[in-house]
Amino acid sequence: MRPVYVLGVGAHPWGKFPDKSQLQLAIEALTAALTDARLGWRDLQGLVAASSRFEGGMGWGLHANEVMQAIAENGAPAINVGGGCAAGGIAVHTAATMIASGECEVIAALGAERMPKGFIPRPPGIPDDITDTDYLRWVAIGATNPAYWAIEARRRMHELGTTAETYAQASVLMHDNAVANPLARYRKPITVEDVLASAMVSDPLHLLEICAVSDGAAAIVLGSEAQARRLGVPLVQVAGSAVATGRFGDPAVRIPTISMNADPTVQHTSEVGGAVRAALEAAGMGPGDVDLLEMADNSAWHVLAWPELFGFLEPGQADWMIERGELGIGGKLPVNPSGGFLSFGEATTAQGVLQVCEIVWQLRQQAQGRQVPGARVGLSAVLGLGANGASVVLKS
Repeated sequence: MRPVYVLGVGAHPWGKFPDKSQLQLAIEALTAALTDARLGWRDLQGLVAASSRFEGGMGWGLHANEVMQAIAENGAPAINVGGGCAAGGIAVHTAATMIASGECEVIAALGAERMPKGFIPRPPGIPDDITDTDYLRWVAIGATNPAYWAIEARRRMHELGTTAETYAQASVLMHDNAVANPLARYRKPITVEDVLASAMVSDPLHLLEICAVSDGAAAIVLGSEAQARRLGVPLVQVAGSAVATGRFGDPAVRIPTISMNADPTVQHTSEVGGAVRAALEAAGMGPGDVDLLEMADNSAWHVLAWPELFGFLEPGQADWMIERGELGIGGKLPVNPSGGFLSFGEATTAQGVLQVCEIVWQLRQQAQGRQVPGARVGLSAVLGLGANGASVVLKS
């Protein structure tokens, strides 16, 4: 397998854009990435898209085909990958594998989404099916996604002593990071008092501690080392990437099973933890080699819990770190210098691609106003419906 390099990245700002279709968001993001790579549409030898059934994709999530038919019918393969909110990371991994195998020299990974209102509702058009556990948790239990995160947050408070103020500090940090990010939807600084005064959504999580849903799109163009050197782009390498699914016995809350088969030997949130470990192993690295994390922060709980679950910190250490600014951009372990999901709002399938774009900007030293000093290695982590996880490690 040969080395894989980033040729270009691009993204559409996050927000709500009722006058733009998902296809238009996708085309704008991919055009920006191709421009960054100094390439044209005709140069693409393949397109991998994070498949969406919320909107677009010809009704089947055939997003890559829709883009290729609209812009560049050149015979290149169009590949659509699923994985819920992890689909963007899976798309990047798939595209990187096609370069590494020698199947093509230039390929793009894309994620674009226009989200319906609410806390990530079920996609329209899916029939009610009593064998579908996700359908059951909505109808029989009435548990939207914040209920998951609130249960985990409450358990952390009980087991590790995390306070409401510490959760609020996690949200404040994400919003502070986003102030200088022109792509972020929420760029206004907030205070701990603002967070605690916002509406309680699912105790103990307030409105400002839970990510919104947004429209957005991001794309990345990957290629061989020969292509990167020919184009003269800054050399950022995909050092490792991986996808994974959950393991039986995972103690994470999984409604409606409610962890009935919890196994203390299996890692919590095993799908994303497994992907992170595999990506680091593929890169020949460990947590100590990573300069920054771009990870899914659907809630303030994630900001604290995930660095610990991935082995970057000891259990409970994130509370101490965030209170002392060590998870900030200038700290020992910068988390989501982009501003994360809490500042963007989640555009499900696009989020995993955006994480990789942010890491590229950081490693190129192009993250103006939010630059992590001396960043050389970054890691992404994203989790999706169906116990899907994806992770990408990049180095400069």
